[in-house]
Amino acid sequence: MSMIDLTPLYRTMVGFDRMANMIDSASRLDGAQGYPPYNIERIGEDDFAIEIAVAGFGTEDLDIETKDDVLTVAGRKPASEDSETRDFLHRGIAERGFLRRFQLADHVIVTGAALHNGLLRIELLRELPETKKPRKIQIDQDHPKDASPRLLGKDQSAA
Repeated sequence: MSMIDLTPLYRTMVGFDRMANMIDSASRLDGAQGYPPYNIERIGEDDFAIEIAVAGFGTEDLDIETKDDVLTVAGRKPASEDSETRDFLHRGIAERGFLRRFQLADHVIVTGAALHNGLLRIELLRELPETKKPRKIQIDQDHPKDASPRLLGKDQSAA
């Protein structure tokens, strides 16, 4: 994988350094890791799901954690007692541990996780705070300079 030099972004984009840091860190999150395979699904406008194929792992073998907008899924499979005594002609079922990281956007939270038929499904929801949601501002014809703006749909007596 070729490395992307983000230095020009840092020099020319004022206030976008956080976005450049996210691009830089996302390029390092997974590398060329392909195990285990996963899907990311958009369920609704603010609902998402990540499905990870974790056949052979139980709930006690899996850890899900979020920290600093990074979702980390880890699988640790203890070695089976009889694996040394068994004589495999072909061993194609992976019993190795894994670590998957997903960079979450701002205000995206994990709402639940379930393991069913070898698929770990993690439900995500984007919850925008009221201050980040779009608001409609009323425009008055003759608006005094010292008055504060009024929001449409809000109780005017409370302002």
